Amino acid sequence: MNVGFISLGCSKNLIDTEVAIGLFKDNNYKIVNNPEEADILVINTCGFIESAKEEAINTILEMAEYKKRRCKYLIVMGCLVQRYYDDLIKALPEVDLFIKIDEYNQLWNKIEDLIKRDIVEKSKIKTSTKISEIKPLPMPTYNEFMERVVTTGKNYAYLKIGEGCSNKCTYCAIPYIRGPFVSRKMEEILDEAEMLAKKGIKELIVIAQDTTKYGLDIYGESKLAELLEKLSKIKGIEWIRFLYSYPEGITDKLIEIVANNDKIAKYFDIPIQHISDPILKKMNRKTSKENIIKILEKIRNKIPNVTLRTSLIVGFPGETKENFEELLEFVKDTKFDKLGTFMYSKEEGTPAAKLPNQIHGNTKKARYNKIMEAQQEISKQILEEKIGKTYKILVEDISFDKKYLIGRTMQDVPEEDGLVYIKKDKNLNENKVLNNFVNCKIIDVSNYDLQERKILLGYSK
Repeated sequence: MNVGFISLGCSKNLIDTEVAIGLFKDNNYKIVNNPEEADILVINTCGFIESAKEEAINTILEMAEYKKRRCKYLIVMGCLVQRYYDDLIKALPEVDLFIKIDEYNQLWNKIEDLIKRDIVEKSKIKTSTKISEIKPLPMPTYNEFMERVVTTGKNYAYLKIGEGCSNKCTYCAIPYIRGPFVSRKMEEILDEAEMLAKKGIKELIVIAQDTTKYGLDIYGESKLAELLEKLSKIKGIEWIRFLYSYPEGITDKLIEIVANNDKIAKYFDIPIQHISDPILKKMNRKTSKENIIKILEKIRNKIPNVTLRTSLIVGFPGETKENFEELLEFVKDTKFDKLGTFMYSKEEGTPAAKLPNQIHGNTKKARYNKIMEAQQEISKQILEEKIGKTYKILVEDISFDKKYLIGRTMQDVPEEDGLVYIKKDKNLNENKVLNNFVNCKIIDVSNYDLQERKILLGYSK
């Protein structure tokens, strides 16, 4: 039988999808990209914010149409299922099996059970009956997972070091969906990294909901710095980066490791969300304006060439004009290299959803535009400063018109940050440099490519 997969949401979700693909492959199922060819369709959903939930529902309904043709089974898993399990059973009878996150360690058993029972009792068992028999199970461990199939290409892979979140920010549903933060054992992570290196992976992207919390629950202290150092010793791994590090968890030891280890990207992704102390308090963030500024200054002092990325929320309940202006001035003064902004999404079941003084959608949009306009000017300046400098580039693709090789610097996260377009010439052997590293001098810059990512134009040296 042929199986097609759709993975929605974040990179943490993608890893779960890759594990599921591995399970099917190990059981002799063929993986296909075209849903027209699939006997089984599996959708891994996101349920984080309203737009993600809408995308998930629309995707499910779209894929359900294929059951009128070849598809026999539609399976839905992930955050949306964990959050709205009972509602989905009632609302989407087209789905043959819903699998919650805390059932992933029994994923294959449930799929097999669905298919076997359908063959034997197809006329007797309805979808809702099958689903209702699924009972909650403990949060899975990675020991119970079979080998994952990397879907991100030849060069990089995500490496999940923990599951869930214990921060309980008032706007966020993740703790209610995925539970408290649980660290993986270091030896398990290192084993997986070794496996990825043997597959030819050159770059590891270390992820968790809050990577700075790694180790606190099982070792009594943060072990992120130690983990990064051990990962850097794995043969074949050239680049390592870690994402989603909360400011209060960034230690001197972590900064030192990043500063002194050539394999670790000089890159900090620090989701501060806001800078106004009253808003930070309402968000239940475990930091303050003063502490955020101090940690950013410390990082820049210790690592002069560091890239700083952050994410912000505008339009949080009770955000006054003064609160927003404080945030805007902070953005202009700090000059983050990379910045993403979200308009506050009122998520049911979260404390923030019950707060008074909810902000009108038009106000949120206006504030979002002001932040992004300010960042546009900052990004332009930062890009122009790169002209004439030489960078080590990981070459990953060729442009549609075959005129350029496309790659990234160590300071660019795949699918999120900028790209480098390298002019092809007779002295550049594309077969040798594709999926390898090349030194490249930047000769020009442009704000956006077709995917709205910053781009640099250069030539190889």
